[in-house]
Amino acid sequence: METILTLNNLTKKFGPITAVNNLSFSIEKGNVYGILGPNGSGKSTTLGIVLNVVNKTSGDYSWFNGTESTHEALKKVGAIIERPNFYPYMTAAQNLELVCKIKGVDTSKIDEKLKVVELYERKHSKFSTFSLGMKQRLAIASALLNDPEILILDEPTNGLDPQGIHQIREIIKVIASQGTTILLASHLLDEVEKVCTHVVILRKGVSLYSGSVEGMNASHGFFVVSAANKQQLQAELSTNPAFGTIKEEGENLVAYLNEPMDASEFNRQMHAKGIALSHLVKRKESLEEQFLEITKNLN
Repeated sequence: METILTLNNLTKKFGPITAVNNLSFSIEKGNVYGILGPNGSGKSTTLGIVLNVVNKTSGDYSWFNGTESTHEALKKVGAIIERPNFYPYMTAAQNLELVCKIKGVDTSKIDEKLKVVELYERKHSKFSTFSLGMKQRLAIASALLNDPEILILDEPTNGLDPQGIHQIREIIKVIASQGTTILLASHLLDEVEKVCTHVVILRKGVSLYSGSVEGMNASHGFFVVSAANKQQLQAELSTNPAFGTIKEEGENLVAYLNEPMDASEFNRQMHAKGIALSHLVKRKESLEEQFLEITKNLN
């Protein structure tokens, strides 16, 4: 698969503060990548470096397998890393015409991109009449005018109401389905889970996880169990290699699986040991629980 962007040991220091710390990951064509982390984790700095607006301290990055200079490569990139900035008393179409002139793109693309972001009906409305969500959608249309191979979005739903958030997320999915690779920075776990195929989790500039969203959530789940003889049950769980962490929750025990096992098989095993289970439920860890597990020791 074609590699769009590669980061190798990228580091950025602002005086004594290390904003990005030895960061490495690759972006393959056709996927939706999320850089996930709290504010101040280095997401925007990372995007700024690869877009050539922030100077790196050390390490390197390359676009399109290093076959092109950064200047040439960035002509194939669409990006929104700041608040949408258009002329308020010009219409949506007029603002995009101006962007076309700056980018050297034919104005015939304007209607097509306005339809993608669901603003075609408002093409003759002034930018000043747009809601924040509409302004953000117009910015996405602007970034798509040169038919980029990758679209980069920094906190695309920040400050939007629930409807605006939903619209942006659906538009991102549509753009991705048409073959455009997407890289978005977000502090919202929900956003990454609903939109992205891959995720890089950043904490204080350090990558804690890099891989597929599915892979991050590939735990075997856990059992919530109880029995009349809780001590005997706990002893059996503790010596069973199929289980890792075991903790108490009220009357129940929560036992995390190291390997696949269904509830009926577990019940059969316990019955064979003379343990009658009074409660047995199997659950899957949510992405949120996985995220908290990855980040729990880094406060």
